[in-house]
Amino acid sequence: MSAIRTQVGIVGSGPAGLLLSQLLHNAGVESVVLERHSRAYVEGRIRAGVLEQGTVDLLTAAGVGERLQREGLVHGGVEIAVDGRRHRIDMKALTGGSCVTVYGQTQIQKDLFAKRLAENASIVFEAAPVSLHDVESDRPSLRYVHDGAEHRVDCDFIAGCDGFHGVSRASIPADRLETFERVYPFAWLGILADTRPVSDELIYTCSARGFALFSMRAIRVSRLYLQCAPNEDLSEWSDDRIWTELQRRLGPEASEGMETGPSTDKSIASLRSFVAEPMRWGNLFLAGDAAHIVPPTAAKGLNLAVADVRVLAEAFNAFYRTGRRDRLDAYSDTCLRRIWKAQRFAWWMTSLLHRFPDRSAFDSRVQRAELDYVLVSAAGQQTLAENYTGLPFGR
Repeated sequence: MSAIRTQVGIVGSGPAGLLLSQLLHNAGVESVVLERHSRAYVEGRIRAGVLEQGTVDLLTAAGVGERLQREGLVHGGVEIAVDGRRHRIDMKALTGGSCVTVYGQTQIQKDLFAKRLAENASIVFEAAPVSLHDVESDRPSLRYVHDGAEHRVDCDFIAGCDGFHGVSRASIPADRLETFERVYPFAWLGILADTRPVSDELIYTCSARGFALFSMRAIRVSRLYLQCAPNEDLSEWSDDRIWTELQRRLGPEASEGMETGPSTDKSIASLRSFVAEPMRWGNLFLAGDAAHIVPPTAAKGLNLAVADVRVLAEAFNAFYRTGRRDRLDAYSDTCLRRIWKAQRFAWWMTSLLHRFPDRSAFDSRVQRAELDYVLVSAAGQQTLAENYTGLPFGR
């Protein structure tokens, strides 16, 4: 078995793992990234696309924001449509200047790979299976198989950035971990299409037929979602049926000029909230989806992963510069404060805008009253805007 030595072993080459590797490189800390899939597979995954200002700032400071700054679509507001009537939330005015930027995770992934590989980063693709060893000791290691041969990475710390189904969290003994979960009684049917978006800003739609989201990935690429049953058969949803349903939920006035066309991607995703505590076991630190999942309604998944990585990179940097462990010891509590605020907001947005099959008539009227309040109250809109654009780091 061949062995190499590094300071931080990173499991997973998604945005969390690659950004952590980049931040560590910028600070002079060595890392090795292990990825079970190919580069093409990782780059091809369709994921989130709404970035908080803090995420944009960190990516730019890390040296991977040039194309983001050039091609990202900056949004100063968001719309909520209720039974066909559209209401704009002026996020920029309500927050004193904060906006969000639409830039697909696929593009972030490509930017990070280009940067890391140009700097000769150590990234091993198709490393599978990966296993974690001696995590509670001061000499943890990672083992993996690549091209039929066994290899070992000896390191000081392991960062588990390998997603909800990865090996990192699964390696933690059950009695060392507490999990919290809510599974929602609906799913999202999503499509990509090379069509002009309905609006220059996102539209969240609440209607008697269910929730819909009108988003985009570029000026000529639409990203659209429909609330559906969790056991929906995707084969029963033709493109024509999807566009018709989108028009019905948005309403005739707003959808009159909707451009339709063939979908380039089509999928169904279940919605859940999930948190694992603590986000550390020995010298293993979880980040991103390995530690938490949020429903996509509030666009917090990728942004939370970036926030985790920011805290973790600073903690590693402090350790290697000064030998101090206080930031490492505080990592889980620091991240979880932000995570639970994001979970609360994502749960609130999801509850506010979706139809729940088991909701009583009374609960439905309360839901509508709360939505009406948000749309007419400056305080309600400011709360939504502050949370949607992203709370400042440290809060």
